[in-house]
Amino acid sequence: MQRKTTPGRVVVFIIILIGACTMILPFIWMISTSLKEPNLVYTIPPQWIPDPVKWENYREIWTASNLLTGIKNSTIISVLVVVFSTFTSSMAAFAFSKLRFPLKKFIFTMLLSTMMVPLVVLLVPQFVIYSKIKWIDTLLPMIVPASLCNINTIFFLRQYIVGLPKELLDAAKIDGCGYFGAYLRIYLPLCKPAIAANVIMLFMTTWNDYFGPMVFTHSESRQTVQVAIAMLNSHYVQQTNIPHMMAAALIAELPVIILFVAFQKHFTESFAMTGIKG
Repeated sequence: MQRKTTPGRVVVFIIILIGACTMILPFIWMISTSLKEPNLVYTIPPQWIPDPVKWENYREIWTASNLLTGIKNSTIISVLVVVFSTFTSSMAAFAFSKLRFPLKKFIFTMLLSTMMVPLVVLLVPQFVIYSKIKWIDTLLPMIVPASLCNINTIFFLRQYIVGLPKELLDAAKIDGCGYFGAYLRIYLPLCKPAIAANVIMLFMTTWNDYFGPMVFTHSESRQTVQVAIAMLNSHYVQQTNIPHMMAAALIAELPVIILFVAFQKHFTESFAMTGIKG
């Protein structure tokens, strides 16, 4: 049955279309700018289709910046954080949703309260600690703390697991399966859509992190991709090469775009929280 087109639906469609354009147009402008000559970036009226098209920007950016090293370091950090944080956070979410232990609500509330603490407040204590254990100018400050559970992931997965029947845990006990076995064999596979959504968000947050690598590392061999892009300004004394920066930014965004496209179906399903599907 075909739905009737009403004025209300038309208005909603127009609003959504305008919202989509506000997000798509900057991305299109970034692509366009990355293919321009530097002197054509600020032309009036704006030139959406570059003329001439300068593909050399994408070749020159590899020698004009530390982009390759940044991509390598960001990949190492992001992959390790996503794998270990997903494992530890999903276990914590399972415990907070299905297990009984003393002070469970209090501990969970205290964990949630840490979300309201500004990261800048923790900067000095973290720097002192990392200096004492000789982690400064290594990748460990970006990997280890982020891998030991993520409160946002714990909260999201806990809400998802709460919607799954508790009878699954009882059935697992009857079959001789322990808590870890029930988590690994039953609840973890059922949480695939929610985990996929969190993998996207966690990877994007880790990959785009600029503040941590900028504070805790100082050598070029430890730069992440975001720091390498920011350092492009230092390669041009008189004027920043905007097309080169846009080309580097587009290259840096490709892994996030590819990951989202690959997990888009699961990302949508995760917010339905329908429990078990027959």
